[in-house]
Amino acid sequence: MYLISDILYVFTYYLLRYRRTVTRQNLERSFPEKSARERRRIEHRYYHHLCDLLVEGMFNMVATPRQILRRYRFVNREVLNKYYERGQSVILLSSHYNNWEYMVTSLNFQVLHHGVGVGKPLNDKSIGGYISRRRIRFGTEVVDQTNVRDVLSYYDRHHVPAAYMMLADQSPSNTYKSYWATFLNQETPFLYGPEYFARKYNYPVVYYEVRKVRRGRYEIILSDFCSQPLQTQQYDIVKKYIRTLEELLQRQPEYWLWSHRRWKRQRPTEMPIDN
Repeated sequence: MYLISDILYVFTYYLLRYRRTVTRQNLERSFPEKSARERRRIEHRYYHHLCDLLVEGMFNMVATPRQILRRYRFVNREVLNKYYERGQSVILLSSHYNNWEYMVTSLNFQVLHHGVGVGKPLNDKSIGGYISRRRIRFGTEVVDQTNVRDVLSYYDRHHVPAAYMMLADQSPSNTYKSYWATFLNQETPFLYGPEYFARKYNYPVVYYEVRKVRRGRYEIILSDFCSQPLQTQQYDIVKKYIRTLEELLQRQPEYWLWSHRRWKRQRPTEMPIDN
């Protein structure tokens, strides 16, 4: 499988030159303190990783639970189990770091909670429909961010303990309904949804970091991010998330989506920013 990834890397990076300008610009602005040589090293590692994600994504469409569990495993599942035993739903918070597709597909058989993945719909309806069907084949429910309110309300009323997987690093579509902060030296909008729902329902927030142990093998490390959201100040959760993500990217940047146009939106002058 990874021989295909190696071939794909040559095609993607050297021939297609897929979003190299975007990636290079993102790295230069995010890590001005690094030398050009250091940033180029991150760039090459990133494209190798991106190609790994592509072949892993194709494998994920046909993999069995046993095959996924050999490649993607929770290290400390007890962090979530205690909330399930109390009948509590949780916000499972992370980012587009390392492999997230395995999490979507396997969430419902990896945890005791009912797994719900929250995200944006894919633009291509035919391909998007196929991918969605493959994602939910083991019971994980995938909901569009436009109707997540209804899903949360329904399961809360019926006392169904659910784990809502939310990747909060994607670029928000509405710059006025975003939380703006200085992130990697740039003005950056963040989704406020995870904190909003945590505070609305007083759901604990559990952060998970996906660590790449070696090629094709990942470990998920869970941590209690905020066990009692109503006892925090507004924006405390999103601020902590931003700090956590920034620290992760400073430590091991090559596994994030650098070819994504994360900074394509400008802050409206009337919107405050947290420095």
